[in-house]
Amino acid sequence: MNQISLAIVDDQELFRQGIIALMSKIPQVKLVADAASGAALLQYLANTPNLPDIVLMDMEMPGMNGIELNRALHLQYPDIKVIMLTLYDQGRYVFKMVEEGVCGYLSKSCSMEELQEAITKVYTSGFFFTDLIKNALQQSSDFRKKQPLHFNSNVADLTVREKEIMNLICKEYTNTEIAEKLFISPRTVEGHRNNLLMKTGSKNTAGLVVFAIKHGIYDVVIH
Repeated sequence: MNQISLAIVDDQELFRQGIIALMSKIPQVKLVADAASGAALLQYLANTPNLPDIVLMDMEMPGMNGIELNRALHLQYPDIKVIMLTLYDQGRYVFKMVEEGVCGYLSKSCSMEELQEAITKVYTSGFFFTDLIKNALQQSSDFRKKQPLHFNSNVADLTVREKEIMNLICKEYTNTEIAEKLFISPRTVEGHRNNLLMKTGSKNTAGLVVFAIKHGIYDVVIH
């Protein structure tokens, strides 16, 4: 796996420095920027040719909050993946973040192992939700009843193969792993993934996972 370039945005100096210290212990991750505000990160990005693969950001920040910063990144730098750090883990917050195009959602009380896993999974699979967060989505009545703004709720439009691939995506298989499992080419898997994004109206892989949970294509199992 290639080294993952990471930027961190958090207005709390102590917390940000703690994350930086943790990142220095993970050889697969290269920290390319840290900022105390969304405006500072956008200024950095506007002046560098080397964009980070992932931005790890706090949801609650003065001035430009995490949701607003994520929207700006999505418009200006759509290839950058966002992991949102927050104190909340209820399904309705996760649902809102995914509607906004966030790829991962992580509690600020997470362990170093969980943080490393989140960064790696977002880089390789395109999303990261803990089983507890997936379960929160599945159990949230508001989530089950609400019609997402961007989703096409007609599950019947999906083929058996597309549902099969969506289920494997939810289980965090990469395109190569799905291809090996189904005896098809990675390029074919990528084609199915793109079709799924268009058919469901999802912004990214995280959106596919939420769609699958909402419509019962993927059933969360808590170990």
